[in-house]
Amino acid sequence: MRRFLLSLTFLAFAAAPAFAAMDTSAEHALLMDANTGQVLWEKDGLTAMPPASMSKLMTLEVLFQRLKDGRVKLTDTFPVSERAWRTQGSKMFVELGSRISVEDLIRGIIIQSGNDACIVVSEGVGGTVENFVAMMNARAKQLGLAQSTFVNPDGLPDPDGQLMSALDLAKLSRHLINDYPALYHYFSEKSFTWHNINQPNRDLVIGQLEGADGLKTGHTDAAGYGITISAKRGAQRLILVLNGLRYPQYKNDYFPNIRRAEEASRVMDMAFREFRSYAIFKSGQVVGTATVADGAQPTVPVRVQQPLALTMEVDARNSLKTVVKIDPDLTAPITAGQRVGTATVTAPRFPGATVPVYAAADVNRASIFQRLMSMIRK
Repeated sequence: MRRFLLSLTFLAFAAAPAFAAMDTSAEHALLMDANTGQVLWEKDGLTAMPPASMSKLMTLEVLFQRLKDGRVKLTDTFPVSERAWRTQGSKMFVELGSRISVEDLIRGIIIQSGNDACIVVSEGVGGTVENFVAMMNARAKQLGLAQSTFVNPDGLPDPDGQLMSALDLAKLSRHLINDYPALYHYFSEKSFTWHNINQPNRDLVIGQLEGADGLKTGHTDAAGYGITISAKRGAQRLILVLNGLRYPQYKNDYFPNIRRAEEASRVMDMAFREFRSYAIFKSGQVVGTATVADGAQPTVPVRVQQPLALTMEVDARNSLKTVVKIDPDLTAPITAGQRVGTATVTAPRFPGATVPVYAAADVNRASIFQRLMSMIRK
């Protein structure tokens, strides 16, 4: 079913998102259904923007890919170069000349947002930082992150411009959740101690919002305060991206981190109230009939092959409609399982979803006598 829902994202959903009664002070925002990839709500979410440390998710993806296919192991160690040791901004506090395990570096990037840890990983995986950045851009293209450009692995301000859209951050987050379940737990760890320095996870939503279990925060003067989070309640998982939160009155204070977490929690709580996942079709459910020209039977029942669940606003559910459209000039013989048309689901403030429908039975070609009698009746 999960593979079907993943493919459905590309097959069925229109580009325009639904519009809910939601808002935020963030300049960029996007809400995504993690199960289907459906965009539920967005505010300038398709515009490329400075992602700050949220771009570290791409650094982690390149590393996670190699952990999954066995090219790298969690127990492998990478050396700390002078370049990594000298890297400024948020730090894991790596020691020059030491070697650090991949697992500790993952925690250093996720929990401590260590720019120095990003450099260690970049040099360990790519040989050089520059080569690793090229790998990031190539991988982003493979994943369909169309509004993303990487110039470094840590998200520090760069004159050449590190850019991602809220949509790309949500897509990347969904990919990390679905494709690396054995590694995703690192995002929910609340603190990490390295070099005798304990640092809390900058994602203060964890432990504050029901079901929250990741992913990453970010901040630069250009980007403002940003956060990408995911939360799961029951079978429903949502992904929220906020960026461009501005708190100039609290510069050099910890309070903006609290305000950012409060805003993300407020918007996500509203999202779980406003949106529900509804079972639309069961596996193999008959959804209509199709007229068959020259058939031994005049019609054939049509069905969907896979179950379909859609996320939409609660108020829109009561006005949901399903329209079955059969391919024109459908003519016998028909084989059970043959694709014969589509079923489209619509609802207010919902972009719509279309899935294929298939013949539920064989229909043989009518005999000459049957066709003659049909012509007489017509």
